[in-house]
Amino acid sequence: LDVVARLNLERGEVIPSFQRVEVFADDGAHIFVGDDGLFGIYLKKESYRKYFFRIEYNERDILEMEDPYGYPCCISDLDIYLFGESTHYEIYHKLGAHPMKLNGVDGVYFAVWAPHAKSVCVAGNFNMWDGRHHYMRSCGGNGIYELFVPGAKVFDIYKYQIMTSEGDIIYKSDPYANCSEYRPGNGSVVVDIHNFQWTDRNWMSKKQKRSREDMLRAPMSIYEMHLGSWKKKPDYTLEGFHNYREMAPMLADYLLDMGYTHVELIGIAEHPFDGSWGYQVTGYYAPTRRFGTAEDFAYFVDYLHGRGIGVILDWVPAHFPKDPHGLKAFDGQPLYEYENPKKGEHPHWGTLIFDYGKKQVKNFLIANALFWIKEFHFDGIRIDALSNIIYWHGNKDRGINERAVEFIKHMNTALKEMDSSIMLIASCFSFPFTFGTVVFSWPLLTTTFIVLSFFSSFFS
Repeated sequence: LDVVARLNLERGEVIPSFQRVEVFADDGAHIFVGDDGLFGIYLKKESYRKYFFRIEYNERDILEMEDPYGYPCCISDLDIYLFGESTHYEIYHKLGAHPMKLNGVDGVYFAVWAPHAKSVCVAGNFNMWDGRHHYMRSCGGNGIYELFVPGAKVFDIYKYQIMTSEGDIIYKSDPYANCSEYRPGNGSVVVDIHNFQWTDRNWMSKKQKRSREDMLRAPMSIYEMHLGSWKKKPDYTLEGFHNYREMAPMLADYLLDMGYTHVELIGIAEHPFDGSWGYQVTGYYAPTRRFGTAEDFAYFVDYLHGRGIGVILDWVPAHFPKDPHGLKAFDGQPLYEYENPKKGEHPHWGTLIFDYGKKQVKNFLIANALFWIKEFHFDGIRIDALSNIIYWHGNKDRGINERAVEFIKHMNTALKEMDSSIMLIASCFSFPFTFGTVVFSWPLLTTTFIVLSFFSSFFS
């Protein structure tokens, strides 16, 4: 019934949205036709066979689809347990959108965490953006919803259609999506990030063999840059962006000529507003589409490694924007942010603050740091605005956010256990360390970098 009609349980009504629904066997045999508003049929077990729906909105809009409810759940009890303990470091392999084959059928597996929702659907160009065709199944009382959509494919655009506890319908981009529409579009895009063939094996092997002493002795000169403003095409357009693949050799030549050993990339995660330079993130698991696809970005990192240049991610776990398609009140209530606005809103930036004490939120962030290192071969993470994470609203007089400190400790431990060669770097306006610091100054801005991996006594 969920596939072809909207059921109003409170009023006991079935409200049809379609003129006609037909069911066909996979050999073309006609099984059933319904045009009276209530579509359903009971089949004896011995007569059951594979089937698909032909749903007619009107004479011009017709949708054919397989039944999505005949496929197994891919979220295990162990996945749910680890996620609830903040220790599912590869949760991004489970939540999000993943092209796969189930029971011999190609499609996309969708999963999302929305514990306050009454219901969650996935809507996209594979179902005429009518999420009622694909109500997602609850995995129990843990807030995870999942569904395999047969026939959905790479480059399909989608959002989650969420009914809030108040009965309102909201549309949200996927927090775990690996790709987004090119702005100003904000739909999530199905991609497979595992097809790229990396060639940086020698770089990765040498890096992992280095001891901490070697890392401390090795010279390091970091070039911090924003790809969108570093160099543009001479076409005098507002866009003028180079693709990741075009940018790689130009940047490598410049860095080597200037004597830099590493590049720190600003604004790589997806963000809606160019003027933020990527410091207001809506797609934490998605390289921005401004410069190409996720595969193009993998090529970019791979190329720099091939030229002997390390790559550091400027990472923004301190806050996120209030864009309606993003994380704000994701399922109709504060979820990723603190419920109390005095804690959850940053008074100076107009953004929201992550609730670091919520285990699933902490897992989202820790897994995100590991995601960039494992899936895109980053050599280090620079944490933006660390003082604004550790101190409430970055104000030392307001005290320390103990849950945020625990989050940093947990992340540092997880990173070192995965790869001890990874650099974890702090950036902040004010930080209570007076040792081991190197200060870089720009007009109107002073930033202190501290390699946290070498100060494990505090952060682990």
